[in-house]
Amino acid sequence: MVITYELQKECPHTGARAGLLHTPHGTFQTPMFMPVGTQATVKTMTPEELKEMGAQLILSNTYHLFLRPGADLIAEAGGLHQFMNWNQAILTDSGGFQVFSLGDMRKITEKGVTFRSHIDGSTQFLSPEVATQVQMKLNSDIAMAFDECIPYPADYDYTKASTERTTRWAERCRKIHDSKIQGMFGIVQGGMYKKLRTQSAKELVDLDFDGYSIGGLSVGEPHDMMNDILEHTTPLLPSHKARYLMGVGTPDCLVEGVARGVDMFDCVYPTRVARNGMAMTWQGRLTLRNATFAHDWNPIEDGCQCYTCKNYSRAYIRHLYKAEEILAFRLVTYHNLYFLLEFMRRMRTAILEDRFPAFREEFWANYHKK
Repeated sequence: MVITYELQKECPHTGARAGLLHTPHGTFQTPMFMPVGTQATVKTMTPEELKEMGAQLILSNTYHLFLRPGADLIAEAGGLHQFMNWNQAILTDSGGFQVFSLGDMRKITEKGVTFRSHIDGSTQFLSPEVATQVQMKLNSDIAMAFDECIPYPADYDYTKASTERTTRWAERCRKIHDSKIQGMFGIVQGGMYKKLRTQSAKELVDLDFDGYSIGGLSVGEPHDMMNDILEHTTPLLPSHKARYLMGVGTPDCLVEGVARGVDMFDCVYPTRVARNGMAMTWQGRLTLRNATFAHDWNPIEDGCQCYTCKNYSRAYIRHLYKAEEILAFRLVTYHNLYFLLEFMRRMRTAILEDRFPAFREEFWANYHKK
């Protein structure tokens, strides 16, 4: 297999795991957070800055790159790594979630999904075969199987039919995926129904993917429900393969995901909220646009070793937001991504040192959601 997972340590009190993910572009430490570079760029950041802050894998999106600039152009550049000047690992989502989020602009059939481009309104088509072929042209390290993301709430009959279709689509992805330099992960669906999660996990494990992701969570359900489904699902997946929870990137969800045996996470959250003036800290979120920071000469977070915190004050960053300067987005995006990467590094160290439960307890004692 092109992608392999090496389990180094498991917390005896929770499901938390520390491991190594071996890819064609290097070996990387888990648990990990993957910054999202939807359109072959992590918004406002250069690849050099991402490496500087300790990013390992990044995620790009098949749906967006399929529409613009097109997989053939990226293949002409030599693949996604060369196109965007990133020499570490890349995971590409299949586009299933993006198609799901189009709502009335798409039609799902057994063959695939016909949809209208959000760019120019043109009619487009994605199927397991098309999504897999596009990802092979992109030449990412990890391709995702094409799935149907189930909305919340959804009734049992709809969820069952959708989950079974996702399995059939996964079989078609496996059949056509013949890359010797790219791995593929399957996506477990099943909505909020444990019986269907069990069915989906068993069927996908039988297809022997390189790793497994858990999809259809963080789609609007309560956090307690997400954690309950996660706690049910992760033990159904092979312990010798990586487990990836899609679309989760807030500290509270990350620590609880790790506690339930997840190795990999991604989310646009840290970059998106940075553009709205929100910074992430160990105590919770700061809205830097607020007048309370106008004369605050402290860094975003005392003790933070990121470039932003070592060089700039809250007052200056607030001024940049009020003046609508692009540098505000860059500085807070840098901090937010650094914060999450450091958060994952500290969790990994806690697991390796047999003190993850204490880390988790201390986190919750200090973190305040606002």
